[in-house]
Amino acid sequence: MRKASSNWLGKIVMAVVMGVLIVSFGVWGIADIFKGFGQSTLARVGGTEISTDQFRQIYNDRLQQIGRQFGRPLTQEQARAFGFDRQVLQQTISDAALDEEARRMGLGQSEAETVRMIHNDPNFKSLGGQFDAARFQAAIRQFGYTEQRYVAEQRRVSLRRQIAGTVSAGFEPPKVLVDALTRFQNEQRSIDYVKLDTAQAGTIDPPSAETLAAYFEERKTQFRAPEYRKLSFAVITPDEIGKWTEVSDEEARKIFDQRKDKLGTLEKREVSQIVFPSMEEAQAARGRIGSGLSFEDLAKERGLQPSDYDLGLITKSAILEPAAADAAFALGSGEISQPAQGRFGVTLVKVGKIEPGTVATYESVAAALKKEIAAANARAKMAELQNKMEDERSGGASVAEAAQKLGLTAVTIDAVDRSGRTPDGQPVSNIPRGLDVVSQAFNSDVGVDNDPIQFNGGYVWYDVLGTTPSRERSLDEVRAQVEAKWREDQISSRLRTKATEMVQKLEQGGNLAEQAAAVGSKVETAKDFKRDGSPAGVPSGAITAAFRAAKDGVGQTPGSGGSEWIVFRVTDVTIPPVDLASEEVKKLKETLERGLTEEQVAQFVNKIEQTIGTSINQAAFAQATGAGSSN
Repeated sequence: MRKASSNWLGKIVMAVVMGVLIVSFGVWGIADIFKGFGQSTLARVGGTEISTDQFRQIYNDRLQQIGRQFGRPLTQEQARAFGFDRQVLQQTISDAALDEEARRMGLGQSEAETVRMIHNDPNFKSLGGQFDAARFQAAIRQFGYTEQRYVAEQRRVSLRRQIAGTVSAGFEPPKVLVDALTRFQNEQRSIDYVKLDTAQAGTIDPPSAETLAAYFEERKTQFRAPEYRKLSFAVITPDEIGKWTEVSDEEARKIFDQRKDKLGTLEKREVSQIVFPSMEEAQAARGRIGSGLSFEDLAKERGLQPSDYDLGLITKSAILEPAAADAAFALGSGEISQPAQGRFGVTLVKVGKIEPGTVATYESVAAALKKEIAAANARAKMAELQNKMEDERSGGASVAEAAQKLGLTAVTIDAVDRSGRTPDGQPVSNIPRGLDVVSQAFNSDVGVDNDPIQFNGGYVWYDVLGTTPSRERSLDEVRAQVEAKWREDQISSRLRTKATEMVQKLEQGGNLAEQAAAVGSKVETAKDFKRDGSPAGVPSGAITAAFRAAKDGVGQTPGSGGSEWIVFRVTDVTIPPVDLASEEVKKLKETLERGLTEEQVAQFVNKIEQTIGTSINQAAFAQATGAGSSN
């Protein structure tokens, strides 16, 4: 380079080369540094970086969760259309902001407390109400968590809740708001209405060939043949595999004998306790109780509220202090213990009602045990089949070929459109409920080695075998559909015109019964319905329209489909008095409180984000959510 730059021509060439390098670095490499992002950073919240891979994992986990709630997978395009990608991004940033605030405040939670919370989660308990490690592992695997990641996430969630709970503590919705919303929800209306349908539309003569052709030309896209795809798929789920597994009584009895003590109902007792700092003080208090002082009066003397000493009806394992637990479950009903030395002080315990435990019989739990054993066996078998299926696929076998080799049933659909219908317009019947393999197939192509879909705790493999492109249909192909649509539009237009005329006459003082008789219909009545009501025979559109009109006001609205119209008059408006003590109002207050609390916490989090600084790498965000590839 020095030799090349020794003369004026070499200097010019090297200057051009270095200039090109500088520009290329500016375009491809250094731009991220200038923007404050590394290539793997999607967002920065204060001192916390959210990597692209981290967000992609969170986003995909949430996408699968919402798919399970909908009963069908959500595609990347659908998620972006719903704004789901932005919601997850905002939630992730909010969580990071709260984590930053927890660190700034020095908040922490021990691993023992986190484990205790997980052990008390009812989702991870067995038939006997005890923590089931196998159930825990299976559940977190289904949601894509390792044990370490799940424990760490629960610790962070607990700290966030501490902050959120502090911000929203004591918050109550204003009485004026509760009163206004209660009146709005409970307002009732009554209407008289007339239905206009095909009978009032009169005779609709068939359209001429020219009219039908012109109608079709204007609406060709409505009758266009959709794209169809041929696909095959194979399903492996614990439920499907569990059908192959028959659990014998011998196997179930063996598990029953191992868990017998845990399958019954544990004994519960009403327990109250008072903790003293020293044995001397506790013994003195016990002596006073022996002389006639009640346990409750002793608690009052010490400034305790019932919530401070009454533990409620609990099992022995729910009492944190072992010494107090041993004392409580050694007493009879109504008895008070002697002072018991524990880790946190000296305790006096009183026992109230006792609910004896029950011992489970094999017959009472046999069905549930067999189902649990079958599910466990199925999970093991499913993991084995999954590995074999992946091996077959890696070797070049199609889904159908691999399924046949493994003894699975592959389903082939010759033609299906995006809506899940066959060319005859009928829904495909051989796709399991909740499995949206069709939309996945339309996001793939022929010959693509697709990743399996997670479904009901298992997997679905699929191949796209062929495509039939969308095309315009000729009028002859869809003549019956076009004529039916034309007729429907004609009926709707006539009914709208007739309804408008009736409303005009009613506004000029006409009688609804006379107007109904004139068109060969009758007056019907719907009484005392609310905004969310659904009186029999009254379309929801008529309910909405009735609440837009004043008392004695008239209106019209479409009915069911395009071949029905409703003309109505509001005959009564009732606003019941507000009963603040009613269950309905209490539930409304709880709903409002949750909503306002969320808003309060959101404002707090927004303030944190503004204070510590938040930045987003939009290119990385688009890449993580699939928008980059589509754009």
